[in-house]
Amino acid sequence: MSKSVLAQIGALKSMTATALKARWRELFGTEPPPYNRRFLESRLAYRISGTGLGGLKPETVERLAALAGEFGGKAPSRARWAQERPKLRALD
Repeated sequence: MSKSVLAQIGALKSMTATALKARWRELFGTEPPPYNRRFLESRLAYRISGTGLGGLKPETVERLAALAGEFGGKAPSRARWAQERPKLRALD
């Protein structure tokens, strides 16, 4: 894992709740859920590490979307997000 990813994960502990929610909006593109701080930190850390390491291969995303479609799931929006893979900004 790169230092940038580790630094971003480490910075979550010192962020305010407002900053965590803003980071959630940035990474997930949705409003943060009304859960506790610990939940937000853990989900943000998971997303940061996943995007920092490149995420799933496009073929895997397409296969998962196809499987979800077969079972009536809502994979297209997640599949679209995974393919776009937002770039993480380095912390100063």
